[in-house]
Amino acid sequence: MPILVYIIAVLTANLTATLFIPFPVFGQVAVGTLIFGVTFTQRDRMHCYGRKVVYAVIALSALLTLLLLVSFKYLWGAPMIGLVQSWGWSWVAEGWGYLLESGVRVFAASVMAILLAESMDTEVYHRLRERSWLVRVMGSNAVSIPVDSIVFNLVAFAGVFSWHMWVAVVFGEIVTKTVVGGIYALLRPRNDDKGVSFRSLPIA
Repeated sequence: MPILVYIIAVLTANLTATLFIPFPVFGQVAVGTLIFGVTFTQRDRMHCYGRKVVYAVIALSALLTLLLLVSFKYLWGAPMIGLVQSWGWSWVAEGWGYLLESGVRVFAASVMAILLAESMDTEVYHRLRERSWLVRVMGSNAVSIPVDSIVFNLVAFAGVFSWHMWVAVVFGEIVTKTVVGGIYALLRPRNDDKGVSFRSLPIA
């Protein structure tokens, strides 16, 4: 279940990464940001399967992201944009319009962010494996979330947004992902750590 939830969250977040909504203080935040906060914590839950499985799922998520964005660009993206326009959702049509036009750029940004940030998250989490659940999650997120936000937005939106807006979007994403990831981490059952010995997990 943790693997399935993680993959679905990654794909949904990437599909909504260009859909921006007004957000207090930061101006605009992508819908995908609210979902990406879940992916970091959900990936930490997968450590019960060992690091090899975690890295395999990260690679699979990158591949599925490629298939999703390619199919969006060449198969169902244009019809979906027309459909949401007919519903009056112009902000969705505008965001998906950019995704349709700049699919390669957004895909490159997504894959680079996934592979780099998630790998860093995994390594930091592994080094904190003797600590409490919240320390492991928040410690690894403190490294991976800024990397993910900076890399993705730099590759996907550099030159598209003004410098001021770009900084505001990145800062807003970092704060939002951290808060969402932290809240989601609190949903872990209190006795979850008691039945897991991280010394016994496969770590290579």
